[in-house]
Amino acid sequence: MRGLSLGIAIALTVGLSGAALAETVNVKYRGVVDLAPFQCESVSRSSLVTRVCYDRKEQYMVIGLQGTYYHYCEIDAGTVAALRGAESMGRYFNASIKGRFDCRTNRVPAYK
Repeated sequence: MRGLSLGIAIALTVGLSGAALAETVNVKYRGVVDLAPFQCESVSRSSLVTRVCYDRKEQYMVIGLQGTYYHYCEIDAGTVAALRGAESMGRYFNASIKGRFDCRTNRVPAYK
């Protein structure tokens, strides 16, 4: 019985640690993106923005908007910081991000 318990504990530890390291999201117009290089923040204070993930090195943001993830390219860290600190994240997003930082015209990072 003790051997079985140890085996289960090891299996659970390996399984849980593997799952925590491999989070991906499906980004509209892009496909699956691995969030390992991003700093992510879940948002509960906005009815529009549910999550903000930003890769400072690549200036690339993935944002959850009411359950759908979108991406923004060549977006500077100051703009993302302003979004995160805005009194109304939805208003800031609509006024300062939406329609800008378009990945069809700006560089899209190539993740391996």
